[in-house]
Amino acid sequence: MLHQKMYGPAAVVLACVTTFGCSDPGPGLDSATDTTTASTDTTAGTAGTDAPTTTGAPEAEPVTWHQHIAPLFVQKCSGCHIDGGIAPFSLASYEAAEPFAVAALDAVLRGTMPPFLADETDDCQPRHGWQDDPRLGDDELELLRAWVDQGAPAGDPATAAPLPEPPEVELTDADVRVQIPTPVSIDGDKDLFLCFSVDPGFEDDTWIDAVQISAGNPQVVHHVLAYVDESGASADKVNEDGYYPCFGGPGINSANLIAAWAPGMTPFEMPPNVASRVVAGSRIVMQVHYHPTGKPELDSATSLDLRIRDTIPEYVGMLALIGNSEGPQLLPSEHDDNGYPEFRIPAGVEHHVEQMLFKLNDVPPLRVFAVGTHMHYVGTDMLIGLQRSSPTDGEPASECLLQTPGWDFNWQRAYSYDAPLDAVPRVDSGDELYLRCTYNNSMSNPFVVQALAEQGLDAPKDVHLGEETLDEMCLAVVGVAIALKDAI
Repeated sequence: MLHQKMYGPAAVVLACVTTFGCSDPGPGLDSATDTTTASTDTTAGTAGTDAPTTTGAPEAEPVTWHQHIAPLFVQKCSGCHIDGGIAPFSLASYEAAEPFAVAALDAVLRGTMPPFLADETDDCQPRHGWQDDPRLGDDELELLRAWVDQGAPAGDPATAAPLPEPPEVELTDADVRVQIPTPVSIDGDKDLFLCFSVDPGFEDDTWIDAVQISAGNPQVVHHVLAYVDESGASADKVNEDGYYPCFGGPGINSANLIAAWAPGMTPFEMPPNVASRVVAGSRIVMQVHYHPTGKPELDSATSLDLRIRDTIPEYVGMLALIGNSEGPQLLPSEHDDNGYPEFRIPAGVEHHVEQMLFKLNDVPPLRVFAVGTHMHYVGTDMLIGLQRSSPTDGEPASECLLQTPGWDFNWQRAYSYDAPLDAVPRVDSGDELYLRCTYNNSMSNPFVVQALAEQGLDAPKDVHLGEETLDEMCLAVVGVAIALKDAI
């Protein structure tokens, strides 16, 4: 069975990714050698930054909260903006939403709300749309604009439009929950990387088709990776505190990534007839990266929910992390000072680009059903592309899989293609995966200012590849499906 593994911060790649020289990534991905800022002005609902209101428009039909806007806000905003939600205020009622009407339209026009980083640009137009895309369409945007232009009227609650079901942000049908077995105190000024070895209780081989990680204390949990430890070796590494240090990976020879979490991630569900295998007797290793806040904090509840598939699937699903290379996969950048490619983001530089190219050798045919990007606070834009050595079945020679041009560390997620499995991008042996990561390591980047302040610093410093908050990454998260006959 093909496994995906973590090899530490220097190179986190598929086991079958091989060394590839620093050559031209080839036709079809012009951005591999063009590091100019990508245009993002092509998506309805996120394309402009004009003032939210208009003048001189002809008199329009009334647009009201109860008749038009409440259903829209339930559908697009209620995953966060409800009483007790993660957003700082509710938009669940007219009284709550009306004061924020102008601000809501402005946020939609700027593309910051609803939070969805995938976008279509001049450099990237994926073949398929995205499942659960919360962005407003043209008609929905004009409806919101009209409501604001008309003064955000309430309308008649007696004739209110029916409200749709709110979006689901939790895995409500999970079968098993594994939780860190002991509380952890986080204090001081150093990031912690701790691994917890947990027995999920699987006495038989078990297939998992949906997962969700929940951060027990989002104030200090930077990210979480969950692995399947088939050997059970992680249990022997646990110390008297109930965990073990594990910078760079789970610290065992063989581990399969099954779930990942960073701020903003939602439940991850595999396509129909796709599931990940957990061998009987396996343990789950939860690697948690804690970033201190400067005051004592406690995490006692970080957990992983698993949904079990009752039958053997046709396809084995896997999550692969590809990128973070300082080896031959790293392409030259304009700020290399030593005559060879190096991953270094110079202090004070507002626009720095790192590019990587990975050749996929000796892999069975793969279907890419989901993809995500991962950087830290210095990142501003990331693009993932694919080049095929021998395109078949009408597949393009090259295509962009995903771009997140308005990168925000606080809103990460995996993006699943809104297409059947036989239509999503196919990868064959010899194909190449291209990553382009753009950074702003200056005080004009508010995330850099914040990260420096948390460390008691007031000026940028050179940033290198690594796992801590003031390090950086350039990492693709790829959900792949492999036919069962090819994976066993």
